[in-house]
Amino acid sequence: MSAPASPIAIGALDLAALLCSRVCHDLISPVGAIVNGLEVMDEDKDEETKVFALDLIKKSAQQASAKLQFCRLAFGAAGSAGAQIDLGDAEKVARGLLGDDKTTIVWNLPRELLPKNRVKLLLNMLLIAVGTIPRGGTLAVDPADGGTGFRITASGLNARLADATAGLLVGSPGHPVDAHAIQPLYTGILARDCGLAVSAASAEKDTVLITAV
Repeated sequence: MSAPASPIAIGALDLAALLCSRVCHDLISPVGAIVNGLEVMDEDKDEETKVFALDLIKKSAQQASAKLQFCRLAFGAAGSAGAQIDLGDAEKVARGLLGDDKTTIVWNLPRELLPKNRVKLLLNMLLIAVGTIPRGGTLAVDPADGGTGFRITASGLNARLADATAGLLVGSPGHPVDAHAIQPLYTGILARDCGLAVSAASAEKDTVLITAV
C-alpha cells in the first residue's frame, strides 16, 4: 500500500494549535473534576461528603497525570531531533491511560529503542484503536511487515471505525480539519514521516485493524 500522492497540506502553526486544542480538551474533564472536588470539600463540612470528594480528587488527579504522561510521548518533542524512545516507556503510558477494568492491552512488541516518531505513531494508532471500542474490549499490539511496522487489533462489542478516519489517515479528509479530526490526520503525517503507510479498516465482526507498514 502506498501513501496518496498529494495528502492535504496543513501549516505548522495550524497543526500545533489544533494538537494543543486536542490535548486541552482531553485534560478539561479530570482537571475540572479536581476543581469541583475541592469546592465541595471547602463548602460542605459533612464527613461522608468530604470522603467522596477526596476520592474524586484522587481519581481525577491520577487520570490527569496518565493523560499528561501519554500526551508527552504521543504529541510532545520527547527529546532532541533524532532521539529514540524505549518501547517499554510507550507500553507503560499506554497501560496507564488506556488499560482499565473494561479494556485489556495485549502487548506483543519487544522492548527496544526506536526513533521517537515511530513510537509516537504507535501511540497515536492506539488512540484511534481504543476509540473504536467504546464499550471496552481488547487491544492487541503486534509487529507487522517483518517487525518494521505495527498492527493493532481492537476487539470489542460493536467495535466500529468512524467514517472519516480512513480518509484522515491518508491525508484526504472529507471535511475541514478541526481539533476533533486532527489526531488521525496527525497519525498519517507521522506514518509518512517514518516511510510507512497507515490504514484502518473493520475486519471480522466486532474487530477493527489499524496497520502501519
